[in-house]
Amino acid sequence: MGETTDKKSRTSKEDLELIEFLMGRRHGMEVSHATLKIKIWNFTIRSTYVFKRALDVIGSVLLLLCLLPVFIVTAIWLKLDSPGPLIYRQVRVGLNGKHFNFYKFRSMYTDADARLEELESQNESADGVIFKMKNDPRITHCGRFIRKYSVDELPQLINVLLGDMSLVGPRPPMPKEVDQYSLDDRKRLQILPGITCLWQISGRSDIPFNKQVQLDKEYIKSHSIWKDLLILIKTIPAVLTGRGAY
Repeated sequence: MGETTDKKSRTSKEDLELIEFLMGRRHGMEVSHATLKIKIWNFTIRSTYVFKRALDVIGSVLLLLCLLPVFIVTAIWLKLDSPGPLIYRQVRVGLNGKHFNFYKFRSMYTDADARLEELESQNESADGVIFKMKNDPRITHCGRFIRKYSVDELPQLINVLLGDMSLVGPRPPMPKEVDQYSLDDRKRLQILPGITCLWQISGRSDIPFNKQVQLDKEYIKSHSIWKDLLILIKTIPAVLTGRGAY
């Protein structure tokens, strides 16, 4: 009787050990599977970043070379049109809130920043976070043309080469605009800012700020090399028509 009880006890113990072994093995397999998924995800993210950076460098170099005559003509026109520097430099907010120097062809008179306060009451942006005014008196004759066709944005190809910006991404805001951001708005800062983006090809300044944020977040969630290429292609007709640019 005692021997039978011992056998049952040993059998139960062996069964328990087997169950624990199988459960441990299964748990280990689940952990390994989860670890593999994380490694694949990290590899995909890194690969996307490498390809995106390669597209930015190659694309900006080619564009700088091809658009060199446009740079020269614009520089001459700017000098003849109004006194002041050719390039306007401004502090903007980039990836994770990092500040950087943002370059544009000067499209306004040199006292434009000083005159902004007196024009704040005429802001035509529905949300009030960004300043937009169709007939802004601070804009020069040359500036009105180069802003309409986004020629003023071309020096930002230098920002792309420096790594502060990408060809495609949310437009970089000014620090005072970021100060007015909600926590949800700050999601725009989770990726490198760009020269063009979804709302740039969907109506540009005609798009209200909250809709811009929505489109930027949509881009951040689903961006890819192919989507970047599609946005770059769609930017060409958006620039040529000049819709929503002022």
